[in-house]
Amino acid sequence: MSSRGVMSDNPRETRVSGFAPVVGDRPRVLVLGSMPGVASLDAHEYYAMSRNAFWPIMGHLFDAGFELAYAQRLARLRAAGVALWDVLASCVRPGSLDVAIDVRSAAVNDFGRLFADRPTIERVFFNGKAAAEIYRRRVLPALDTGGRDAALCVLPSTSPAHAALPFDEKLRRWAVVRDAVGSGRCDDHAAG
Repeated sequence: MSSRGVMSDNPRETRVSGFAPVVGDRPRVLVLGSMPGVASLDAHEYYAMSRNAFWPIMGHLFDAGFELAYAQRLARLRAAGVALWDVLASCVRPGSLDVAIDVRSAAVNDFGRLFADRPTIERVFFNGKAAAEIYRRRVLPALDTGGRDAALCVLPSTSPAHAALPFDEKLRRWAVVRDAVGSGRCDDHAAG
């Protein structure tokens, strides 16, 4: 067993497991990725790859950038009302790319429990289209929200593999997370 999960001689059969959610007492928004990449799994940290734009964006929005220790970054997000997690609890995926996820092997996280434990979550933001698609197909059909629905917003992936958008444009679109924490709004124009 390694930090990446159950290992096999065949890298195509490697099951990886994600992390526990990062949530404070009263989160207003939840940011969901699909599954941590290899660098994150090895470091035991969300968005650990230095070329990933997530922490630089969080630095601009919440003063939670790479210049801080990981625990301090998480504390800043929790204090701002931002929770982090991934849609998948585990899956078979060689490498780090979302397109390599074997969806038949995917096990989703327990969102029913999270939303029951943290009813203050009003908005769910997806770090990329893959996370949103898996959530819509695998989580929503089985999710009992008790009549309370969180608004869902797809944001551009912060992954370096999604280089079509420059950093400034990603930052502009991700600003809706800060706005949602402050105002409770989620505008559809953030999708992309």
